[in-house]
Amino acid sequence: MSNDPDESEDFNLPLEEDVVSTGAAADSAEVDEKLNALPRLLRYAILSGKDSSFAHARLVAELAELVPGLPMMVAWANDPSSHFGIALAIELDGLAVANDQPDLRTLADCVRLLALPLPSPETGIRDHRRVAKALLHALKKLPSNTDAELAAEIEAISFGWAALPAATDFLSDYHSPTASPNAHYLGDKMARRRLAVAEAKLKEEFEEEREDWQKVDAANDPKAAPKTPADMVASENHLVVCRLDDLAMKNPKMRELIAPMKAVINTALPLVPVPPLHEVRDKLLFEFPYAEQVIDFALADLVGRTTVRLRPLLLVGDAGGGKSRFARRLGETLNLGVWRTDASRSDGAVFGGTDKRWYSAEPCHPFLAIAQSKQAGPLVLVDELEKAGTRTDYGRFWDCLLGFLEPETAARYPDPALQTNLDLSQVSYVATANSLDILPSPLRDRFRTISFPKPTADHLDALLPAVVADLATERGLDRRWIAPLTGFERDAVAAHWRGGSVRRLRRIVEILLRARESAAVQN
Repeated sequence: MSNDPDESEDFNLPLEEDVVSTGAAADSAEVDEKLNALPRLLRYAILSGKDSSFAHARLVAELAELVPGLPMMVAWANDPSSHFGIALAIELDGLAVANDQPDLRTLADCVRLLALPLPSPETGIRDHRRVAKALLHALKKLPSNTDAELAAEIEAISFGWAALPAATDFLSDYHSPTASPNAHYLGDKMARRRLAVAEAKLKEEFEEEREDWQKVDAANDPKAAPKTPADMVASENHLVVCRLDDLAMKNPKMRELIAPMKAVINTALPLVPVPPLHEVRDKLLFEFPYAEQVIDFALADLVGRTTVRLRPLLLVGDAGGGKSRFARRLGETLNLGVWRTDASRSDGAVFGGTDKRWYSAEPCHPFLAIAQSKQAGPLVLVDELEKAGTRTDYGRFWDCLLGFLEPETAARYPDPALQTNLDLSQVSYVATANSLDILPSPLRDRFRTISFPKPTADHLDALLPAVVADLATERGLDRRWIAPLTGFERDAVAAHWRGGSVRRLRRIVEILLRARESAAVQN
């Protein structure tokens, strides 16, 4: 630890006690709402990178309100040079001690942030180090729910400022008289190579998977004569999932089994074209405003594809957050048929199909999903995956599911009831779970896993229109027939729901709508 008393004080900057930053002075100019929640120093760090003159004018206005009449403030307002800025910062530090106002030290650091030149032996680096410590301290205290893009910008300026003393030669080609723009520039440069490496790795993984699926597609070509160019164009977005010869089709024992699904046997079934992803995203955000990260994570899988197929996706989160409904709506907004399987009530023999020697012979559930939707690539929703039975009498559900999640085995799945290989390679699987702890690692490795959040009270106003619309749909009504909630009704909902379970919110709104209808009938 340093013996310099002034330097030691820098470690105890009262950023978290920056009470004044939320007062009227902080709102003296219109800025992005996201910035208003940040400590004062971070606000000015971001503003300095967007518009340094605006940042200077805003800080001067704030100083004029909080500590009016400072001579150096007037001087720095007219001449935003480092000479007057550093002098003003020293004056603010003196007032902080004399008047016992620690928040003035934060104002002093903001002035230094905007006024300091690049560090050099002539100017000294003590003031630079003080601002660097303050920025890094504020970065450490940044709330976890801060907007990701904003957090990345804050991290860049913080690390860029900390690296300034060692990077002045590197910045020789970037001409700016003050340190702040250089810190923004340096922080951006520091991340470029890491981003390039990550991008190259993702591209490599994508290419490897694309090659695997091309091999699967090549293996699915029929044994008939080579296709003509017209045939190839017509079959690009179609797939024959089940092939049975005439002998099997005429077998009396088989006829009863295949009767409900005859339309999808020996037939080229359509693959669903990828709809405009921005429209899908908007629909899902309307219903799940708190799950933006999950929506983007799921839809990123479809970028660049012509037909819909999602790699296996596992949504993990507490009960009541809306995971199952999100999975269903994801499939529906992508125009996929959705087949739901409750893992807690299934075993391998049921999901994977039962042999035709059994009285209750039945094809595997993914093929039943195809027969129901008349699509080659529906979505199979596996609900409460962690609650599947662990007994092995009829085959463990988890072990059975593995074969459907692997591209190679899914393309040639030997259905025990139909006694033929099915091409299930285009079926999408989305599973939900409350916890990953009990799931075997081979199963976890085959899913892309993401945490599904619960909404907070702040999401209430965004959720209410979607909840009302969904309840109207359940009743078979046009949602325009149900008037939006009044201010009184909204307050009543807010009093009984403070975030958490979406299921509970739906029940509250449903009770309120019933009360409204009952009152209307009585009147």
